Amino acid sequence: MFKSKEKQAASRPMTSDEGTSDTALFLKSLKNPDIIERVRATIKNAHVFKLPPRQTVSVGWRGADWKEKVWQGTVKVVERGDMTAILLVDRTKGSIFAVCPVKEGAVDRCIDSSRYFVLRIENASGRHMFIGVAFNERSDAFDFNTALEDSRREKEYESNPTPVFTGPSKDYSIKEGQKIHVAIPKPAPGERYEEDAVEVDNYGTDYVVSQPPPRQAAARRRGGGKPPPTSAAGGGFLLPSSKDTPSRGGPPPSSHGGGHAPQ
Repeated sequence: MFKSKEKQAASRPMTSDEGTSDTALFLKSLKNPDIIERVRATIKNAHVFKLPPRQTVSVGWRGADWKEKVWQGTVKVVERGDMTAILLVDRTKGSIFAVCPVKEGAVDRCIDSSRYFVLRIENASGRHMFIGVAFNERSDAFDFNTALEDSRREKEYESNPTPVFTGPSKDYSIKEGQKIHVAIPKPAPGERYEEDAVEVDNYGTDYVVSQPPPRQAAARRRGGGKPPPTSAAGGGFLLPSSKDTPSRGGPPPSSHGGGHAPQ
């Protein structure tokens, strides 16, 4: 197919005048402006090779064996309606060189490189053949493969959507005359909750002085206003010893070596 006709095929755009194949239906959809088109990927400078005969089918395709390059242009992954196709588009004229309808077995990967793929192209009459496509960069190959995978997943989700719960919803509104009981814990004996006090400073600004929790408030009343020291066993910090906190008003402690005591 590519021996002497590849240049003629590249210069002559594909048409849908014949056949009812997937390619013919896709080309016909290009003439319908009501169909929504979605281009998932556009990759420039893709290379098309003629595939050599494989030794065995079980081994897979090897890009290192491709020697005969037949075309170079742009590869597009396009969705129109329910159909997804890979288009090989001429870089200068914009004409379609080949169409690969995306379906089972249409795209295969090489076993020796992530940048090489095998496509099953098809003409309007339904005749098909396999060609090799290579990308210059791995990022281009990644975008190409991701576009195909996203299209496959979305179509599977559309055909098998997640069921939505349509049962009766429960009514949580309060009926007329219904009462709600709220249990408020009572303070322990000897403790009481004190409200926040509002004071006014010299500038007339209101601010809130929060009262300590009930346990500390009771301890302050019993101990003359000082809270009890927090123990390390209770999960807090130990209060520093009075020996570790020198008084700034008293004489500085004696030091040896002629140094000054830190203030």
